[in-house]
Amino acid sequence: MSKFNELINSNEPVLIDFSAEWCGPCKMMAPILKELASKLNGKARILKVDIDKNPAAASQYGVRSVPTLILFKKGEIKWRQSGTANASQLADIVSQYT
Repeated sequence: MSKFNELINSNEPVLIDFSAEWCGPCKMMAPILKELASKLNGKARILKVDIDKNPAAASQYGVRSVPTLILFKKGEIKWRQSGTANASQLADIVSQYT
């Protein structure tokens, strides 16, 4: 958990994808996040957190449904959404904080 806290407290925006192996919509997010990463050109980090393997992180941020996307910068939540989103929409949101 300390590595996680270190990452979200950085000056660089970090988009966390809270997901689960058994979740169909979560699986749909994988190629979307890959496309997003190419659009951002390294201006932000994207991390996947499996809520079944990391229940403390999910609990700490009140994740009750998956996928849940949370954008952090300097330890603050800048944006949050449950459900899927497209790469262009996510790129626009993340770009506001780069």
